[in-house]
Amino acid sequence: MSSPSPVQIREANAHLAALHGRVTDLEHRLEEAERTVREQAESLIRKDEQLRAATQEITEAKDKEIFFLHEKLCQSEESIHKLNQTIKEKDSLIGQLQHRCQLLDSICKSRPLLDSMLAQMAEAERMGPVIDLGKPTTNSSLTDGESNCSLSNHKDFSLSEDDSDDQELDGVVFGTTV
Repeated sequence: MSSPSPVQIREANAHLAALHGRVTDLEHRLEEAERTVREQAESLIRKDEQLRAATQEITEAKDKEIFFLHEKLCQSEESIHKLNQTIKEKDSLIGQLQHRCQLLDSICKSRPLLDSMLAQMAEAERMGPVIDLGKPTTNSSLTDGESNCSLSNHKDFSLSEDDSDDQELDGVVFGTTV
């Protein structure tokens, strides 16, 4: 074989130099790409750690809030139970007071009848005992001038302080002795 000509050698050298330049350029680009991939991987690892930390913080905050809300719910349920118990007690008291109120209403409605009855008793007391002239008197307490009723102020038996409608009875006094 014959030796290459100087032109072929120059072309081969130029081709090798261009090839070497191309390899060097590709190696630089590869290093840059590897550095970029490494930086991106490190960035992703940092982002992942940040997201894990943020997720952990959110989870802890959520757990704390759930605990706080659970405690608040328990306190609210306890308050509701106490308030329901108080309502039951108040309802019972209202029932008792309503019954007493009905009794007082009934007494107040009967007042005119009581006042009338007391006035009639006082009038009967003023009249004195009935004396039967045909029979001799016995040791009866009514015929001896004593009665089971003693006189006292009519207002003591009143259910209210307003006796202006019964002014004609103001002078009447009566009562009973025991």
